[in-house]
Amino acid sequence: MEKHSFIQILQNELVVALGCTEPVAIALAAAKAKTYLPDPIVRITVKASAGIIKNALAVGIPGTELTGIDFVAALGALAGNADKQLEVLADITSADIAEAQAMVEQGTATFELADTPRKLYIEVIAETEDRYAKVVITDNHTNITLIEVDGKVVESGGCANVSFKSSKEERGALSIDAIVDFVNTIDPEELRLVKQSIELNRKAGLDGLAHSYGLEVGKTIKENVQRGILSDDLISHAMALAAAGSDARMAGSSMPVMANSGSGNQGIAATNPVIAAAEKLGTSEDKLIRAVALSHLVTIYIKSKFGRLSALCGVTVSGTGASCGITYLLGGGKSEIKGAIQNMLGNVTGMMCDGAKGGCAMKVATCTSAAVQSALLASKGMTISSTNGFIENDAEKTIDNFCRIGNEATSDIDNLILDMMLNKE
Repeated sequence: MEKHSFIQILQNELVVALGCTEPVAIALAAAKAKTYLPDPIVRITVKASAGIIKNALAVGIPGTELTGIDFVAALGALAGNADKQLEVLADITSADIAEAQAMVEQGTATFELADTPRKLYIEVIAETEDRYAKVVITDNHTNITLIEVDGKVVESGGCANVSFKSSKEERGALSIDAIVDFVNTIDPEELRLVKQSIELNRKAGLDGLAHSYGLEVGKTIKENVQRGILSDDLISHAMALAAAGSDARMAGSSMPVMANSGSGNQGIAATNPVIAAAEKLGTSEDKLIRAVALSHLVTIYIKSKFGRLSALCGVTVSGTGASCGITYLLGGGKSEIKGAIQNMLGNVTGMMCDGAKGGCAMKVATCTSAAVQSALLASKGMTISSTNGFIENDAEKTIDNFCRIGNEATSDIDNLILDMMLNKE
């Protein structure tokens, strides 16, 4: 596989995002619809797949202290900038927030479950007094496949049935061996986007450690290290930095992060544990960049088989990428990196996704702890045996089994979880 193909994959799948990508994608669709309507919007309706509703229902909206699918749709329609893609809400004001809240309170912004087999489907209909515009996003968070205005299709296409911006052929050529070879031979100066992910996601983690966001998972870990209750070791440092980034993001921080495969939390969980390990190990910047590139590429590779949205938690995937990156920092080669994959997937598989919300930071912390433990074991040559469960002798086959579980064995879980979320007493 050529060097430029790896760089192209990174450029396609690492995207700067402001806010959780599911509600932000809803805001993007609404903002796009607004561009076709010259008059004030009086009603906005969202129809979305179970996976989108699950991840957009309770997560904080960036720049606000609020949550809600109806609210973010109204905010996107009123003040979103569709040209900024996943940073669509970067320029909102307090007046915009109040106006969006008013639409929700008046019942003129609503949402419902879409009748669709797609895991990622968003349909937004914005109405004025006498006109309407409909925008549909499918399969990935910025993939607009239909724009309809007053009954006429003005744009259609996008990338039908394509969940990833990189091509199937590019991702199909990936393998763990090829990824490690690329990481070992690439000039770190050519990995500017990876370096940017380190800068953005570390800054988000530090923001979460400095301020009181959400459950304060990362901040609480740091405070207990300072009190002497937890050790000031690699695991605690990695858990704190990674969880704090998720704390901030899930609570609606206005700080952008570098998302991986459509998820900011996955971008944070693939990046910050490796950064924290490098800080504890005194690693050079060049080696850190290579290790984070390895983590991102392993995450993209597994996600390409696992899917954009799943009933299983995506941080199990990015945590696996992080474990590979930490193993690399510890001096591990291909054998040890594959061992880290075996250890991670044999440990965290089965963690369910019950939507994006403050509690995600705890899952990030859990997977980060597992990532460090898996790396330490793998670096000693200790890996889960193929006699254990779905683990195979070959890490590539273990990945395939893991993705089969995520794709084939969880078909009813999303709907069950969504029913529980929407019908709480």
